[in-house]
Amino acid sequence: MRDPFFTPPGLLVNAATPIAKSLALKSLPYHAHEILPAFCFYQFINRVVSPYVSARLAPKTYPHLSRKTKVDWNVHFVSMVQSCFINALALWVIYADKERRNMDWKERVWGYTGAGGMVQGFAAGYFAWDLLASAEDVDVHGWGALFHAASALIVSMMGFRPFVNYYGVNLVLYELSTPFLNIHWWLDKLGMTGSTLQLVNAIALLTTFAGSRLVWGTYQNYSMYKDIWRAVQSPGELPVPSWLALAYLASTTFLSGLNLYWFGKMIQAVAKRFQGPKEGNDKKTR
Repeated sequence: MRDPFFTPPGLLVNAATPIAKSLALKSLPYHAHEILPAFCFYQFINRVVSPYVSARLAPKTYPHLSRKTKVDWNVHFVSMVQSCFINALALWVIYADKERRNMDWKERVWGYTGAGGMVQGFAAGYFAWDLLASAEDVDVHGWGALFHAASALIVSMMGFRPFVNYYGVNLVLYELSTPFLNIHWWLDKLGMTGSTLQLVNAIALLTTFAGSRLVWGTYQNYSMYKDIWRAVQSPGELPVPSWLALAYLASTTFLSGLNLYWFGKMIQAVAKRFQGPKEGNDKKTR
C-alpha cells in the first residue's frame, strides 16, 4: 500500500538522502516529510497550544501550577494528541494495507510498504520530540523517560532500513493505554483523586495497558524475535547482521521491561488512591 500522505518534496528527499545513506536507512528520505512536520507540530503544541488551551480549560488549576508541574502537564497534553492520532493511524493501516497483511516471515523482517513507513515516520517524529523534551527537563521526567524516548526512537528509525517495519506498526499499539494514563494524571491535578471517574478510568487504564503492552506487546515481540532468529539462521540473500539483531532486541527488551515495571507501579498507585481517605490525601502538590 502506497503512502497516502502527500508526495515528499524532491528538495527534502535530496537533502535527506546523504544522511540516509550514511546510516543505511534506505526509506528514510521518503518519510522525512512526515518526521519533520510531526516533530515541529508536537513542539508547537507543547510550547503554544497546551499553555493557551489549558489555562482556559482549567483556569483555577493550570496558572497556579509550579514550573515542573506545568512542564509535565504540557507533555501529557502532547502525549494525548499524539497517542490518539497514532493509534487511529496504525489501526487503519493494519486493517487497510492488504499487502502488509499477506507478508511471509522474510517480508516481515525486510519488507516495507509506504503506509507502514508513514506510521513509523509520524511515530519517529514524536519520539524525536520526546527525546528532546526529556533531555531538556530530565529533572522533571527522570532518566527512565529519557532512556525510553531514546530506545523508542532507535527502534522506529531502524524501520527505515527497512527492518521489521511490519512489527514496528504493530508495536505502535502500545499507545492504546496512553490516553487513559493522561486522564488519570490530570484527574489528580484537578482534585478528583479517588473519584468515581478516576476509578472507572483506572480500570480502563490497567486493562488497556495489560492488553496492549503486556499481552499484545509480548506476543508481537515473541513473533518478531522468532522471525529475526530465522533470518539470522538463514544465509540467504538478505542476512541479518548480528549487531542489528542485538541492537533491536536490546531496545525492545528494555521497553518491555519498562512496561512491566510501570504496570507494577500503576497498580500500586491505583490501590493507594482507593484504599480509603487518609488525612492530607486531598492535598495536591502544585
